[in-house]
Amino acid sequence: MDLTTSGHAAALWVGLNLLLLLLLSGLVVRVRQKHKIALGDGGIPELARAIRTFGNATEYVPTGMAALAVLAIVNASVAAIHIVGLLLFAGRLIHAVGLFNTGGASVPRALGIVLTWLGYLFAAVVLLLYAIA
Repeated sequence: MDLTTSGHAAALWVGLNLLLLLLLSGLVVRVRQKHKIALGDGGIPELARAIRTFGNATEYVPTGMAALAVLAIVNASVAAIHIVGLLLFAGRLIHAVGLFNTGGASVPRALGIVLTWLGYLFAAVVLLLYAIA
């Protein structure tokens, strides 16, 4: 796979984030089946965490993927796209692990959100620089 063009670089990270969303969705289904809960969380903490883990990812990942797509459209540097993609994907993955394993505050949750926000910030700065250049 050639990841030397902005479109190919963005495709890598969008694809990985889609797989992450699919994995988290599958986790919700697995926990629902385990506890025979079709709707809501049934008061089961494990299911509530799985639902929030997926929900939290769906709150952040689409915006990050949109940023990656626009970076590719403006032909941003491959390095910039990989930085944004890595920060977003790693942030969401680490946050998901932390949130699923504990409903409370944790280092992985904090690290995950910081990485995600850094990805957002970096993407915003690069996009603004392309907008005014």
